[in-house]
Amino acid sequence: MRHRKSNKRLGRSTAHRLALRRNLARSLFLSYNESKYILTTVEKAKFVKPFAEKLITLAKDKTLHNYRRGLKLLGDEDAVKTLFDDIGPAYRERPGGYTRIVRTAKKRLGDKASMALFGFVLDRPAETVAVADSAEE
Repeated sequence: MRHRKSNKRLGRSTAHRLALRRNLARSLFLSYNESKYILTTVEKAKFVKPFAEKLITLAKDKTLHNYRRGLKLLGDEDAVKTLFDDIGPAYRERPGGYTRIVRTAKKRLGDKASMALFGFVLDRPAETVAVADSAEE
């Protein structure tokens, strides 16, 4: 019975679950310079979201200690470099909510699992907002 147990197991062993979390977060961070999202199942996206947001919060303050913590948690130097050089400074002024999950209409071919786009929340620059508002009038 899973009474009062709050974590998702996803039908995997502990090591497999931790590897899945690390790999999905790594894929998300490496996609920042291209598409800014990854395609995964809704359940996996919900599972990875808190981990990814904690890493982005860690990257907002670029210190040697935080960089080494990021390396230990993520285990990939390229992803950590992207996280601390690009993603952290981009979200420095944002208090939270760096990622979002957008469900797609298509189901996965093999098992009809619900798919979602798991990506970054993009802030619209002030110039874009001013141009869009004037175009609506």
